[in-house]
Amino acid sequence: MRRPFAILAAALLVGAFAVPASAADGDEDFTIKDPRITESSGLAASRLHPGIYWTHNDSDDGSYIYAVDSRTGETVARLTLTGVGTPRDVEAISVGPGNRIYVGDIGDNLGGSWPHVWIYELPEPKTLKDQTIRATQYVVKYSDGARDAESLVVHPKTGRVYIVDKNEKGGHLYEGPAELSASGTNVFRPVAPVPELEATDATLSPDGEHLVVRSYFGAIAYDWNGGKIKRKERLGVPFLGQGESVTYTADGTRLMYGAEGADSSVEGQDAPGGSGSSSGEGSSSARGDGGNGDGLGGDLKTGAIAVAVVCVALLGLRGLRRRR
Repeated sequence: MRRPFAILAAALLVGAFAVPASAADGDEDFTIKDPRITESSGLAASRLHPGIYWTHNDSDDGSYIYAVDSRTGETVARLTLTGVGTPRDVEAISVGPGNRIYVGDIGDNLGGSWPHVWIYELPEPKTLKDQTIRATQYVVKYSDGARDAESLVVHPKTGRVYIVDKNEKGGHLYEGPAELSASGTNVFRPVAPVPELEATDATLSPDGEHLVVRSYFGAIAYDWNGGKIKRKERLGVPFLGQGESVTYTADGTRLMYGAEGADSSVEGQDAPGGSGSSSGEGSSSARGDGGNGDGLGGDLKTGAIAVAVVCVALLGLRGLRRRR
């Protein structure tokens, strides 16, 4: 009798502590295998090519961006950008309306001392292969002075570009002009505070209704609210090393988190209010505080309680049989 009981208990434990099916199937999780990509610092899901994610190195790589197939982790295209200067500190990438790719050369390793930074815009190619594409370069300044930034998003409906600056004490969401100009300076102005985290990337949902800003060890979800963002909740993020990137999947149901380093992993979690979530508050398994700050997701806690109840019941049955 001991062996069947042990097997049953083990099966119950495995079932209770298994990752929910939406995360366990792993269809969207992948490892970037390209040895040329050692500092993946931005991530953007392609709308034109399902399963493809655009990324780039942080610095010292040249004017390249890479298309990575999430099904294999292999690079299927490297684009060489022309029409731009020498990239300085590329930190972010985003896909806007019309399948336009925006690359944010917006980092400032000198602590916010460069007089301007750049954004590059290019069409996403219909065919994925190594090729050279001409990009448009935009000069960017901030209305309140130079600063470091690693987060750039493009609204999927209006095409307006936004930047979140990087500050240990929290930064701000900066709004660019309604249309970027290639002939003049584009001034970005602060429109909302983004407190409590040191932003390393951000992403807008495909419907333009939700914003997620991440730091090295956490993230915060906001309602977009026409750019007057409203905080919804704090999110936990998978620990992958130096956490540098985040993007919504093309269907908006998941958030994909990435990190720097060779053979870096990209892992997904259900997006707040997405199909993997039962309410607008997001799935408890994706929240770092597990709903009450103890670090366990609701699914895990519920499973653990169920296991305890079943084990107690089985032990009681065994006791009754012995007494008979």
